[in-house]
This record gives sequence, structure tokens and C-alpha cells, in this order.
Amino acid sequence: MNFVPGITADDYLSMGMTQAEYERFAAMLGREPNLVELAMCAVMWSEHCSYKHSRNVLSYFSEYKKAIEGDGLENAGVIDIGGGLGVVMKIESHNHPSAVEPYQGAATGVGGIIRDILTMGARPIAALNSLRFGPIRDGEHPASSESRRLMEGVVAGIAGYGNCVGVPTVGGEVDFHSRYAGNPLVNAMCVGVVRMEDITTAGADGIGNPVIYLGSATGRDGIHGATFASEELSEDGESKRPNVQFGDPFAEKSLIEATLEALATGAIQSIQDMGAAGLTCSTTEMSAKGGVGMEVDLDLVPMRAADMTAYELMLSESQERMLAVAYAGREHEVIEVFEKWGLPAVVVGRVTEGGMVRLTRHGELAAEVPARALADDGPVYSPEAEPHPAAIKAKEFDWQSLPDADLQAALPQLLATPTIASKAWVHRQYDQQVQTQTAVRAGAADAAVLAPRGTEKGLAVAVDGSGYRTYFDPYAGGLWAVCEAARNVACTGARPAGITDGLNFGSPEKPPIFWQLERCIRGLADAAEAFRLPVVSGNVSLYNESAGEAILPTAMIGMLGVLDRVEDRLVMSGAQPGDRILLLRADGETRMGGLGASAFLREIHGIEDGVPELPDLAQEPRLCGLLADLAAHGLLHAAHDISEGGLAVAAAEMVVSGEAGLRLSLPAGVPSLTSAAYGEHSGWVLAAVGPDSALQVQALAAEAGIRWEDLGEAAADPELVIDGIGEWGREELSGAFEMAIPNAFQR
Repeated sequence: MNFVPGITADDYLSMGMTQAEYERFAAMLGREPNLVELAMCAVMWSEHCSYKHSRNVLSYFSEYKKAIEGDGLENAGVIDIGGGLGVVMKIESHNHPSAVEPYQGAATGVGGIIRDILTMGARPIAALNSLRFGPIRDGEHPASSESRRLMEGVVAGIAGYGNCVGVPTVGGEVDFHSRYAGNPLVNAMCVGVVRMEDITTAGADGIGNPVIYLGSATGRDGIHGATFASEELSEDGESKRPNVQFGDPFAEKSLIEATLEALATGAIQSIQDMGAAGLTCSTTEMSAKGGVGMEVDLDLVPMRAADMTAYELMLSESQERMLAVAYAGREHEVIEVFEKWGLPAVVVGRVTEGGMVRLTRHGELAAEVPARALADDGPVYSPEAEPHPAAIKAKEFDWQSLPDADLQAALPQLLATPTIASKAWVHRQYDQQVQTQTAVRAGAADAAVLAPRGTEKGLAVAVDGSGYRTYFDPYAGGLWAVCEAARNVACTGARPAGITDGLNFGSPEKPPIFWQLERCIRGLADAAEAFRLPVVSGNVSLYNESAGEAILPTAMIGMLGVLDRVEDRLVMSGAQPGDRILLLRADGETRMGGLGASAFLREIHGIEDGVPELPDLAQEPRLCGLLADLAAHGLLHAAHDISEGGLAVAAAEMVVSGEAGLRLSLPAGVPSLTSAAYGEHSGWVLAAVGPDSALQVQALAAEAGIRWEDLGEAAADPELVIDGIGEWGREELSGAFEMAIPNAFQR
């Protein structure tokens, strides 16, 4: 092949492109690309930006969303909650940057997801996160000290950015497993509120309209960050530090206020964050969405060094930047607002006909590429798939041959495992109350609850997912992720209303990994359809591997629930002495007594094996609807989803968080005491009901087709008693639950 002078195969290979992809791009251009054009294509066709290995299987969501950027989706999805209000939400990963530079990797992940919400015209009102690390306790893993370092840096980065930017971090989840030791997962979620008539678009329009650069100056940080995020981590991670961006939360706070004020003028036609791929992403995607082109003079771009090249300017992922198209003649309105907030705002180009993005530097043509070629027309692959050996083996596990265990001693041991233990060490570092709209804080319920101003409604938000279950049965793991996230918001009294998903997997080029991805997405899609929930936005992060080992296949589901009245919200600590404790059961298919792929099996027996239960997709939505109805009628004092560690752990969490103790018997119809106490049965919820309301709740449950059992009562004595298993004082339970993570960091 003939190359443009200076271009070699090493150039496109080093940028993550294959020879076939290079030839495809050259054919689209009708000539050989120059280095700037090649780099622009490389980042836009990277896995991080184009979803080239996942695009086909994401079509399973076709009735609910287009998960692929550039396929009609804006910066984030919107859910109409009535009363003229919409909720905007999205989750995105920042895994590889956080592995290399944990503080800045996590901080810029928060900043980027906030801007995605902002560019929809919404005010960001809450942030959440879903984190995965290797084991942090000494003796559990050779890299436990490194996992602690990463966790400390990530949590500090989230807190350092979020606390300064003025968006409360209200919840999330943290999980630990050896397969995350070399590749932590850092997924950031943001929620915003917008009036439906004020939603903005990212599709540029209006030939001749001015293109305005907004926000911080462009530097040399983050160049080829999208490419870095589309390859496996290697031992030379230190060399990737220049690929990681650096954030400024104070600039972001000004950017939020300036953007919302500028949007309120009506002078902005379209707007987009300069996220992955920076100016390349915003110019090409905005043009492709609108079916137009752009001319941009790079000499006008605010830059931190005057000698920056066109290559550097187009590939930089410097933070706190946006690109907007204003209506011709009104650009001064936008510029004046940004100048008032002390932020650069410069007209750098204009919208053109023909669909070409044309860039100049020092008066010379630097690049000329068709927008759709980069944003929409990249390669799409259909990798081979074959069942993962671990999933095949797990089906044969003989759970009934487990040796006897001390079931009383098991409970404190489970509560002291970092995955189950209190995450207060994390949550205390976050400002959860800024904006004063947080009605239920992280850890007080299965979901955080927000009380946005201007409405009586409440918004319950949660993020959930289990890579451990998904590893042993990817389809079941997908079902669990949606069903459990839905139960989380329902346990606050909210009706599930919408989903955003963050899909984190290894290399899709390996057939067992692609099989995990495909089966998990099928489970997610089937569960979303059963709930009739829109999946309004999403993110796919692949190549999460280090030292040749993939992470656990981890689908993180961000769930929105809506309460008609925020005052009806529930927490898990509300049980009062004399309350009846009901088990509401939307049982799925019991496989291995709920002990397969369970925390009990892993932590008590040291066995990682077996398959999880299959949720019942007919009953799960009915259970969530029942919980919302009961809360709206004031018939529940508390509700808590049963998940990791089973019923005993859920009951202990209620005792630790509240004032009352619990005296319980175990439910019927399960294979053993162990299964009843520690089995992870999908669709189980503990509910505290006043004695005068118990019969009414039971009748409504029966009417909804949900089984119930009266397991006992709440008592004044601060202890947990489970017949046939044992009894524990609150101090014993609290000591195990509250101190596990702090103890791991005492050294």
C-alpha cells in the first residue's frame, strides 16, 4: 500500500487500528489520510467511542433505546416523570485512567458524566458511583496493599471533585474480588432534572451558525485517552499517565452555572461535552447528528501552549470544555455569559453544508474528513462466542455435599467481609447534602432519595450489579442486576421508572468473554422488557484485563424510581417494637438452594462455584408495584431487599441501622436451614408492618399475587434472634459490620 509521506503501518497500529480498518478509512476518503486525520479516525473508531464489538448485541435493547453514541442518542437519556419535568441520567466508566492515576482518573470520570447531564439542559442534582477493587485485607491477596492504594485514591478523587463542584454524591456500591486486583472498575453516574421543554440537542444545524468553544483551555493531557481505554492494561501502566486527564472542579462549577445561564438565553442551537476524543468527538458527532459539516480554525482555540499542533489540539481530552453552536447573530449573548463567569468562550468556526469537518492551523488545511465516516460508519464486528468454562462447570456443582458449618458464627463473619460490610468509610468522604435536596442518604436505605425543588415527587436512585453471579451464569447475572436495582428503589417506596447501564467486560476478541457479554446483555434486555422500563443511556467498557486475566463480567445498572410524594419514602431502619416482620416473596427458580455463587459459599466454605437463582420475571415487577403501593398508603415502616448473604444478613443490617431488635423464624419451603438463612433468593424483601396494618398488607400482597410469610416481630431489645440459628447482640453485629473496611486501612 502507498502511504502519505511520514505515515507508516506503525502509525495506525500504534493508534489501535488494524490494517483493514486503515484501508477502510482510506477508501472512505478516496485518498490516503494525513497524520491528523488518521488519529481522529483512530480515536473515533476505538472500542471506547464506536462500540464496534458490542454494537450488534446492544440491538437487544432496540425497543427501549439506542445504546450507541451517534445513533440518535444524545449526551444522556431523559425520562418524563410528569408535571413537565424530566430526569436525565447516565453512567460511564473511567476504569483504565483510574488504574494508572486513581485520583485524577476517578475525578475526571465524575466531571465528564456531570457534563453529559449538563449538555441536555439539565441541572445535575446527584452523583453516584459503582466501584470494584481487589481484596483489601492483608493476607487475602498478594496485591492487597495496592488495592488499598487504588481504593484510597479513587474515593479521594470522587470526593475531591464532587465535593468542590457542588453536586452531592448520594450513593453507590463497592465490591471486592481478586479478579479486579489489576483492573479496578470506576463507573460514575449522574442524575439531573430538566423541564421537558428545555431539553437541548447535540445535533448541529443552521448553515453559517457560529461554532463556539466554551470552557477551559486545551492542554496536552489526555491525548489518545480513548485509545488507551480500548486496550488491555499492561505492566507499563506508568507510561500511560499522559493519557489521563486532569480535572478542575472549580472550573466545572463555573461551567455548570455558565452553561445553564447561556442555555436560558435561547441563543444556543446545540451543545456537546468534549469528552472522549475531545474536539474530534464533538465536531464530528455534532455534525453527523445534524447532517451538516463544520469549519474550525484551530488557531482560535484557547490553548495552554502556543506551539500545540493540530494533532494535539484535536486529540487532547483536557477537561471542563464544551462545544456549542449558537444562532447566527446571537453568539455574543453566549460569550457575555461565559465571560461573566470567568471562562473562555470563543467563536472558532461555523456550520457548513456537505457533511465535512474541515480544520485549519496556521492558515493551512490540517484535516478534512466526512463527519459520518468517523461518527457513524466505523467497522462493526461479530466476534465468535463460546460458553465460558467456569459457567459450564458451575452447573455441575453439588451444593448438597457441603460440610456442616457453624451457622451462628457465620453471620458476623459475613458482615465483616468488605463486600457486605458497611461502606460508611466511603460515604463519609462524600458531601451528600450540598444543594439540600437529599432526603435519604447513602446507606440509610436500599437507594438514595432526592427531593427536587419545584415538585412534591421524590426520586430514588441506586446502582447495582454482581460480576460474581454473572461470572457463573451471565444471563442470570443480567436478570439479577435489573431486578435487584428495581427492588432497591421499590424498597424506598418508589416505582421503577428507567435504567442506565454500565457494561464492564474483558476482551471481546476472546470467545468466552464475548459469550459472557452477549448472554448478560440478553438478560438485561429481557428483564427491562418484563418491567417495561426504558434503558435510556449506557456505556460499554471492554478490554478490562491485566496479566492475561479478565475481570469478573460486571454489568452495573443505574435505576431511577419515582415517588408521587417524597414524604412517603421508606428507610431500612424504621422498624418499631411490636411491628410484624413480613417476608414478601417473588421467588425465582431455586437452583442449589440459593447457595450457588453465594457469599456464604465463598466466605464460609472458601468455595467459588455454583449458579445463582433465576429471577421470576413475571413476579418481580408485581413485587415492586406492591411495595410502592404499600408505601403510598403508609402501610410500611421499613423495607429491605435481601441480597448478598441472604435473609440473616438483611435482618442484621436492619438491626444495626435501627432502634429495634428482630425476633424471627425462618421461611418455609426452602431446602435447609442454611438455604433459608443464607441463601440468596431472588425476589425476597423484609418489610416491617405495624400490627394494625398487618392484615391489610397481607391481603394486598395476596391480591398482587405475591406470597408472604409472617416471620416474627420487632422488639425493644437491641438484638437479632433467628430460631434454629442463633442470637446476636447489636454491638456484636455492629462491630463486625461497621469496622471491616476501616480495619483494613489501619496499618
